[in-house]
Amino acid sequence: MHTPAHAAALLPPIDIRKRSLNIEMVFHEGGPRVSRPLLVASACAVIRSPYAGRYESDLLAFMEAVKPLGASLAEELVRSLGRDQVEAYGKAAIVGVNGEMEHGAVWHEAGGWAMREALGEPKAIVPSVKAVAGAGYRLMVPLHHVHAAYVRSHFSSAEIGIQDAPRPDEILFALVMANGGRVHSRVGGLAAEHIAGHDGQR
Repeated sequence: MHTPAHAAALLPPIDIRKRSLNIEMVFHEGGPRVSRPLLVASACAVIRSPYAGRYESDLLAFMEAVKPLGASLAEELVRSLGRDQVEAYGKAAIVGVNGEMEHGAVWHEAGGWAMREALGEPKAIVPSVKAVAGAGYRLMVPLHHVHAAYVRSHFSSAEIGIQDAPRPDEILFALVMANGGRVHSRVGGLAAEHIAGHDGQR
């Protein structure tokens, strides 16, 4: 019986067709200009799906195979924003129409744990979204605070997508990090400076 890591070695190498890095800078949302712009960075990779067009009962090998990709995207975001500056994160997958939703679910561990490792093991779960769709589909990725999911100022989202991806036999994987919450947050709730617990919630 093969272990996931051994089975991953039996898969063809992950074939990356393209990658993208986007950084959005927000100075205000109609109110006063902020002293430090909000930076929201998204890193995407478009790969050929090894299981497009057929059912595969065991996806653990695929999950192992894309872990280095998750680490690479996470490290790219950390280099772009600065490890100590990251306050919010999220992840996403868009599966081409010859695939299935579960092919995107491998990103829960491969992408999520990659970000947690790159950031020094933050406490909060990484929010996520996934879809099966055609090329050019845009997806809103949920974001929240890296240490406490209930920090209301950091409930936000970021748009990801690439004009010619995913093609039917491809998957687009994405990671998102931000250096803050909404620039004009003013609806109360738990504030980042009041995080007290260690369970990733409050």
